[in-house]
Formats: sequence, structure tokens, C-alpha cells
Amino acid sequence: MKYIRLLNRLIVGVVFLFSGFVKAVDPLGSAYKFADYFTAFKLGFLEFLALPMGIFLTSFELVLGITLILGYRRKTIFQVLMWFMSFFTLLTLILALFNPVSDCGCFGDALILTNWQTFFKNVVLMVFVLILYFSRHIETVTGQVVREWMVVGSLFVMASLFSFWNYRHLPLIDFRPYDVGTVISEEMEIPDGVPVDEYRTTLIYKNRETGKTTSFTMEDYPKDTVQWEFVNSESKLLKRGYEPPIHDFAIMDAYGSDIVNEILSDREYSLIMISYDLIDAEEEALVNAGEWSQLESFANDFSFYAVTATTSAEVEAISTKLGLGYHFLAGDEIMLKTIVRSNPGFMLVKNGAILGKWGYRDFPLLEQLDPQWSELIGNASAPLDEEAQLLMDAGVLDEISFDVVEFDRLIPELLLKEGAAKHEEGVTLAFILVLLMLFLLSGYISPVKV
Repeated sequence: MKYIRLLNRLIVGVVFLFSGFVKAVDPLGSAYKFADYFTAFKLGFLEFLALPMGIFLTSFELVLGITLILGYRRKTIFQVLMWFMSFFTLLTLILALFNPVSDCGCFGDALILTNWQTFFKNVVLMVFVLILYFSRHIETVTGQVVREWMVVGSLFVMASLFSFWNYRHLPLIDFRPYDVGTVISEEMEIPDGVPVDEYRTTLIYKNRETGKTTSFTMEDYPKDTVQWEFVNSESKLLKRGYEPPIHDFAIMDAYGSDIVNEILSDREYSLIMISYDLIDAEEEALVNAGEWSQLESFANDFSFYAVTATTSAEVEAISTKLGLGYHFLAGDEIMLKTIVRSNPGFMLVKNGAILGKWGYRDFPLLEQLDPQWSELIGNASAPLDEEAQLLMDAGVLDEISFDVVEFDRLIPELLLKEGAAKHEEGVTLAFILVLLMLFLLSGYISPVKV
């Protein structure tokens, strides 16, 4: 029986460890999900709790999983586990019945489950939890209480700091379809032969003599247009077909035209600044992006785009307030949040491939990469002399452009700052080493402790 309890403990522990980790690397994604739930349940006034809850609950899950695997304070932990699972099993049943948000977010973006799938997952998991809970009284208490609780507390602090680091920068592991190295056009393609959406279409006609309306299918609708008058049609999705990983990538200009193909077909570099909400965006980062926007006048291998989901009136007000010299394109808020977990964030694209992504805290100023270029842009942005201004006003000069630099020369240094592979590896290694150190110091890493 003790080996059955050990197996159950390991199974539940691994599930919680995985669930907590994939959300800890993307706490802002968890915050978005909590905000969706608050909105769906008319609790929008609690939205300020979304991020703290995202960090706290993911850290709690992560530590609970590790604690189960280590076997610390089993009687107490099994009770906590029972309360936790009972609450969330009931909650997921409510979510499955009413479906306020289609994706529960219980495994972040690493594994997308519907609300019903999440509920049944919890039901299966409850079987293992119940075995642990009802056998808690026969567990043998071993180990030093204070030391074990100190380890648990230290793990929680570490997990919270790790999650907060991912919030301050970009997710250490990107489970979304816009990760670095992705060729966007390939992820938008629908392969031949894959299932397509299946709909049932109902046609509604009115009998001209009686005035009554009747529903028909596409196969048996009336052809007699003298007796029957078409009123409306309704389509219901019966079965969802294949959906490509990237299915909502659209960027609109001021005239409502989608310029995505223009960006993806560009053989040169396109830097896209993304701000899903300009009102909450870091103002200093928006101002600093001005030099990057002006760089396209000096480099023929570089283009700059700014995209937001904010309304045009608010965009104009903020641009005027901050003195922004670049224009904004329009994009869907959910799409922009999915592309980069930062407000604003930056994405570098060439030939339709994502070369790098940065949060605004990690994106360098142009003068940090090349002070001479920054000075060149500063001089060029000085007010025009009277003659040049007259030519501009007369329409003789639409814009002044000088192809005097090559953006390609900055790429090696710029990409080193892209979430910094070495930086990320160092953080990951430090996190793993500290975990191992805590486990070893605890003195309870032993295969015989069941």
C-alpha cells in the first residue's frame, strides 16, 4: 500500500510541478487569464489582483508539486491538496457548464485544454488525491519540522522571484506560436487534406399566403419564389476543423488595409513595436522608440512599424502628449498580447521569420549600439531651414531620406541583447542549482522515504 501511495504522490506532484512551471515562466499570461475571468463574472474591479494572483497561485502550485515529490509534511500537505483540488474541481465544473472563457489556462500556453477537458482532468486527478487524503493518518511523520517548513518557504520565495523575473523580462520559454525562429507565413498555412470547419446552415423562408416562417436545410429549401420569400439564414458550427498555429495575424493601416503580406515578404529588417494598450504603456519606452523610427530614413535595409489596439482618438492624444514622431497601425488586442508579453515590446522580422523579441526593459537605445548613428539622427531631426521647409510645404519633397548606414551591421550586437540567450541560460542554471542546493541541504533526498 505504501508504494501505491508513493506512486500517487509522484503522479500528482509531477502534474502540479508541470502546471506551476509552465505558468511561472509566463506570469503575465496568467494575469491576462485572471483578468478575463474577472470580466466574465462582472468582477472587473478586481482586475488589479490579476498579476499578484498569477504569481502567487503559480508559485503555490510549483511548490506544492515539489513538496509532494519530496514527501515533506505529508499529513498537512495532503489536507491542503484536498482543499485545493476540491475547490478547483467545483470551479472547473462551473466553468465547463457556463463557458465564460473558452480556455481555462491551467497549463498556460504549453497545453491548451477546453473547460470540459480541464474538469475531467481534475476528476481523474481527484482519484489520486482522495487515496492520499484518506490514507494520511497512517503516514509516518519523519524529518525535522522546522527544517522542512524552511525549505518549503524558501522554495516559495524562489518560485515567486523566478515568476517575477519572467514578468519583468520575457518568458524564459515561449510556448506561444510567435517564438523566436518562427517563420510566420509557414505557421499561417493550412495544409492540404486537413479537416475544415463543418457548419449546419438553416434557411428561413416566409410563406407569402399565411405569413408564417419555416426553416429549411440547404437541400430542401423551396424553389418557388412566388409562394415563399427568403427571410434569413443561420449557420451553426458542428465540428471545428484544423486551425493553423497563427490564424489572427493582421496589421491594418489608416485606410483599413492589411499590410501583413508587405512585412512578411520584405527581404530586409522590420522592427515592430507592439503596445496592446498605449494608455498603460511605459511612456519612456514609447519616446525612446522615436530614434528607431527615424532610423528607416537612413538605412535602406530597415523599416519601423508601431502597432496598437488603442483607439485612434486615444492614440492621437498620447502621441501629442509625448511628442511621438511616428504613426501607429492597428492590431487586435489579443493578437498583440500573444506576440509579446510586454507593453511595449519589440519584434524583429526578416523574410517573414522572427529573429528576436524584447521587452521594453531589455531593448537597447540606438545610442547604446552606435552613438554615431544616434548623433546623425539627432542632427537630421533638427528643424528644417526655410528653403527646405518651403519645398516640403510645396510637395516637392515628400520626405528626406539618406541611405547612409546599414542596419545589418548592428544585428550581431542587437541579438545578443535579445532576452540574452546567455542571460537566460544563466538564470535557468542558477535556478536549478539553488533548487538542488536546497534539496541537498534538507537531507531528505532519499529513494527509501516512501
